[in-house]
Amino acid sequence: MRIDILTVFPEMLEGFFNCSMMARAQKAGLAEICLHDIRDYTTDKHHKTDDYPFGGCAGLVMKIEPIDRLITDLKSQRHYDEVIYTSPDGETFNQQIANGLSLLENVIILCGHYKGIDYRIREHLITREISIGDYVLTGGELAAAVMTDSIVRLIPGVLSDEQSALSDSFQDNLLAPPVYTRPADYKGWKVPDVLLSGNQALIDDWEFKQSLERTKRLRPDLLKE
Repeated sequence: MRIDILTVFPEMLEGFFNCSMMARAQKAGLAEICLHDIRDYTTDKHHKTDDYPFGGCAGLVMKIEPIDRLITDLKSQRHYDEVIYTSPDGETFNQQIANGLSLLENVIILCGHYKGIDYRIREHLITREISIGDYVLTGGELAAAVMTDSIVRLIPGVLSDEQSALSDSFQDNLLAPPVYTRPADYKGWKVPDVLLSGNQALIDDWEFKQSLERTKRLRPDLLKE
């Protein structure tokens, strides 16, 4: 899978994608994450990518020309399944969206900044708008990192234990059950006996009941879905 991230601050993301799971996925050839500086596609001598909005409202708006040039350049090289804009008014990102995106081949993620982007980009170039929550960030780089991490870890072979992703919270709209490790007794705080029983059927039943109880208590909205 290839993910192209369009940003005016690629340095914000370089460290993140060169560490841990993201680095291993790229080294293994399972994912290709490419950062593109939008400033490289502006003809402005000062490499400006923003301007004042028509209508006199406050703030600055990302210009249409460099973004269009960059997206056009990428599309001339390969087909893209989605061109995503990180927007606070987009659909809320969740595990189901991550699952679907992880099955795609090529994806562009455009990181918003300042007051937003020229609306014509959203009308003519963007295929999907996604938000990571009901709050506003300085820019879309953090949102792009969150989405990319969530998507890439679902690609077969990225996790050493592929079954691990299937038992994550929000798969099947349930929170994950409690997990424990050694020692089985620490300061009198004991691991539930069923997890030490070796009876997989009992363990599976316990884990499902725990997931259901935790979801009812902490996120009852998920059960309505």
